[in-house]
Amino acid sequence: MQRVGIVAKTRALITGITGQDGSYLAEFLLSQGYEVFGMIRRSSTVNFERIAHIQDKISLVTGDLLDEVSMINLLRQSRPREVYNLAAQSFVQTSWSQPVFTGETTALGVTRLLDAIRIVDPEIRFYQASSSEMFGRVLEVPQTEKTPFYPRSPYGVAKVYGHWITVNYRESHGVHAISGILFNHESPRRGLEFVTRKISNGVARIKMGLDSTLSLGNLDAQRDWGFAGDYVKAMWMMLQKDTAEDYVIATGETHSVREFCEVAFSVVGLDWKKYVVVDEAFMRPAEVDFLVGDSGKAQRALGWKAEVEFPSLVEMMVRNDLECLHP
Repeated sequence: MQRVGIVAKTRALITGITGQDGSYLAEFLLSQGYEVFGMIRRSSTVNFERIAHIQDKISLVTGDLLDEVSMINLLRQSRPREVYNLAAQSFVQTSWSQPVFTGETTALGVTRLLDAIRIVDPEIRFYQASSSEMFGRVLEVPQTEKTPFYPRSPYGVAKVYGHWITVNYRESHGVHAISGILFNHESPRRGLEFVTRKISNGVARIKMGLDSTLSLGNLDAQRDWGFAGDYVKAMWMMLQKDTAEDYVIATGETHSVREFCEVAFSVVGLDWKKYVVVDEAFMRPAEVDFLVGDSGKAQRALGWKAEVEFPSLVEMMVRNDLECLHP
């Protein structure tokens, strides 16, 4: 009598699983039947809030992008088929005050992880979270996979390094390594240090009578904002392709910080001009004024498209912050 074997689940390892993208990606991979491992640093400050609802369905393992030996041990322990590198010092403003640390994690951390894959199992499929901040002072509009990089912050510079080291491990070592050049993507799980969540939370606090003003930097900065839940699906789609290539993921629309304020305050019936204050302290040393991506390649090759539109995204974030503040 022939024994029927149990089909093993595909294993995926996510670095940065406690962040916005990591939590949405973990949810999505679980829905696809994956066994999900999440890397966390052995630190007392780790925040599990974003993954609390799925923590019993995933396996958390310790590792650190600053330590290649820990990466090797982590890969040997989890034996993933796919690795999604979402961990980084990911706040542009902080990269100016911590440029060396940003380089160690966001740039060299990618090398350590790729080298660990080369040593442990070169068959692993690797996803690198590249960023539209690499384009910086844009040299063409809209930005595509072929647009030259001109980063305008230590974060952007570090991401360029991470991007090109991924390309080099693909071309020199044969690793199935892909960079997703994701434009800004937001959600109710976005950290409060990011301008979109700062606005949605500020609107909710003003509506609830907890604050009277909202201090922001450059209101003219324009971004291509999408929904993080849509963008993590693109990450997965990229790794399912047999040919490793890089893709821009974006909505193709651009909106200013001012417009984000207008929509956010309108959700609660308030005039943004009465509450928003421009504060020089929140201006970047070198501003990135205009980012808008062309995701045509991803639409054609992956069948991906953004589903949540800008006004719906802003409303989603404001209403979530209102719910969080209700007694």
